[in-house]
Amino acid sequence: MSASSVPSPPRAHGGTTAPERIVVVGYGPVAARFVDELRPAAAAGVAQVTVVGEEEHAAYNRVLVADLGVGRTSHAAMQLSDPEELALDGVRVLVGTRAARFDRSRRLLHLSNGEALPYDRLVLATGARAAIPNLTGLNPDPLHPVLPRGVTAMRDLADADRLAEAVRGRQRIVVLGGGVLGLEAALAAAEEGATVTLVHHGDRPLGRQIDRGAGATLSAALRQQGLRLAPNARATGIETGADGAFRALMLDDGSAVDGDLLVLACGARPRRELAEGAGLAVDAGILVDHTLAALHTEHVFAIGDCAEIRCVDSSCLACRRSTGPSGLIAPGWRQADWLAASFRTRLLGEAAAAPLPEERPGVILLKARGLNLAAAGDVQSDPWDAVAWDAERPSLEVSLWADPAHGRYVKMCTRDGVLEGFVALGMPRAAGELTLLFGSGAELPADRSVLLRLDGPESSLGVPGSSAGPESTLCRCAGVSRGTVEDAVSGGCSTVEEVSKETRAGTGCGGCRDTVRELIEAHFSAVPA
Repeated sequence: MSASSVPSPPRAHGGTTAPERIVVVGYGPVAARFVDELRPAAAAGVAQVTVVGEEEHAAYNRVLVADLGVGRTSHAAMQLSDPEELALDGVRVLVGTRAARFDRSRRLLHLSNGEALPYDRLVLATGARAAIPNLTGLNPDPLHPVLPRGVTAMRDLADADRLAEAVRGRQRIVVLGGGVLGLEAALAAAEEGATVTLVHHGDRPLGRQIDRGAGATLSAALRQQGLRLAPNARATGIETGADGAFRALMLDDGSAVDGDLLVLACGARPRRELAEGAGLAVDAGILVDHTLAALHTEHVFAIGDCAEIRCVDSSCLACRRSTGPSGLIAPGWRQADWLAASFRTRLLGEAAAAPLPEERPGVILLKARGLNLAAAGDVQSDPWDAVAWDAERPSLEVSLWADPAHGRYVKMCTRDGVLEGFVALGMPRAAGELTLLFGSGAELPADRSVLLRLDGPESSLGVPGSSAGPESTLCRCAGVSRGTVEDAVSGGCSTVEEVSKETRAGTGCGGCRDTVRELIEAHFSAVPA
């Protein structure tokens, strides 16, 4: 156990043990989840919890910012935390307040307004910021970029407002970046009537997550959805008009992509500067051990997009394979749950939680009207490749089915019948089943075509040994089982929003919301009028 996970001696106060002072820096989805799980300790009076958030708003689901920008959701539906409800349990929430620095020796967090907060435990949940590419015409300061009018990222509510204005005005939108964020923003805007051009490196979108065949099929499907694609393009700068507003994106071949709004969807960078300024160990993110405690210091922890698990044990295989924070919401929520449970163990005497499990590669989900894609793991091998890394391991087997003309493509890469990677495009039910099988590590049916038939007329036959039972995970982000959602629906929840509030299902990437809706419709269609 690291020194930082050893309980501090109790602080005497008036003859009694004073509550432990826990300060959380950041008020995004992961911080909100941690605080929500810590509320029993605050309500019991054994923890004095303070949350410091830089934005003026309470925590909301950033994954849905593009949906907000095109009018498909509301700010209220995106909210994940209510400061007034937290206050009832004694949790203090400071919004619109920036953490300037912290003093490890004195255990003080200094705020930009001059206030200093003493802490016994400091939890850094500072998240990530949009990556701003180095383009001529953009401010190069990555921490405080000044974007010209008509240029925006896709990270917060202000970005959603800029996208909404462009969509309402049927403006020309240029999206730079071929990852999930760029694709979702581009598709959403195009579906609402905007003219959208997607500019990306490489010959296909999602080049790091899918193979060449899936990429070609996806590109064709995107064009059918109304997107204009500019592949193999490298942006060099932006051109602005006399009013200083964006007019065109300049490419390295001398060409330009004209537009009225440039959406930068070039990924995110962990916000590690607060920790770095305090002398904490950092790499891509803030380095923590398997208890989420910051390395080589005491009483400081990090969770979510800013945290990178890299313990000091040189023989730890999981840490040697670490490539930095995942950037996905589900691992962050699992870290928040685990750390809050470990705090409650110390403060409330609850049973100790099991060790934080090693994260499997995340599943990439892309959902739009008429387009559905799920992918995970390594899918670069082809069916005719017999891949065996050593004599003691079974060969990698690859099954592939493609119907490019109709936007359908499925590849399954298995070893000993267990998925090591898959991609499913245009096959939503097969994608759902493969996602469950990948997460559970269950063996696929010997006849892989059974999975393909899930999206055919005989889908009612089901999959032998299907993992979609009551105990199966329906919402991977929040870790909610299918049975939990079914119980909520049986208990009277009749909308996706009501189910989300009751169970947290659908509050992450939103990939499970269609399944939740189907369960609601199936339940109430059987109820007599």
